[in-house]
Amino acid sequence: MSQTGLQIDDLRVSVAETEILRGIDLTVERGRVHALMGPNGSGKSTLAFAMTGHPNYTVTGGSVTLDGEELLGLSPDKRAKAGLFLSFQYPAAIPGVTVANFLRSARQSVRGGDLTPAKFRQLVFEKLDLLNMDTAFLGRYVNDGFSGGEKKRLEMLQLAILAPKYAVLDETDSGLDVDALAAVGTSLRALRESDDGKNTGFLIITHYPRILQHVPADVVHVMMEGRIVKSGGPELANEIEREGYDKIREEVLGGVG
Repeated sequence: MSQTGLQIDDLRVSVAETEILRGIDLTVERGRVHALMGPNGSGKSTLAFAMTGHPNYTVTGGSVTLDGEELLGLSPDKRAKAGLFLSFQYPAAIPGVTVANFLRSARQSVRGGDLTPAKFRQLVFEKLDLLNMDTAFLGRYVNDGFSGGEKKRLEMLQLAILAPKYAVLDETDSGLDVDALAAVGTSLRALRESDDGKNTGFLIITHYPRILQHVPADVVHVMMEGRIVKSGGPELANEIEREGYDKIREEVLGGVG
């Protein structure tokens, strides 16, 4: 039987010779939502960047496989072609490049020329409709002058267009006000419930459980000091909402850190 899932085994990662991740074990299955929560500085974003191949993050041990294919020896673009997607906490602006051209180039890079221009255009408008986004987005320059909510919704549009096997969402709710969070959460829920989304494995990295009110997690993991220290069902996120991280820190680390 072929191995399936985005599987992380004993992953250890350093930045400038300082160990950040100290042995991470985690498997994300297609069609399920995993939430990775933890206080600031616990290593959550390090995990996201290391999996997707950021050069500043040095893997010193362990493995990451996607449906049985080892990712760590691949360049970032080949990891994307294998089916891995990362939504950035702070999406970059690209002045002079329209959203329409960016989406077309991204799709071609990841999927090759799998769609004719007419079919690609049809796909884009279908996804805009799914996410309740204005077609005016297509003529704007990528994230240039975008609000925080608009940047995150464009990330959701990219996710919809690329239809990856596994999506890592790095603090998608970061810096959003209540209205922007609701809009992004609605977009993410629509993606999750779409035909493609039902076959995508999601790893939602977040500090607060607010986004999980829109897209409930099947499994919640808590990271502290570079390790996953606790895993549970959706009720674990509710516990964190009520009591914060101190109780878990006391429970698993004896209050240290």
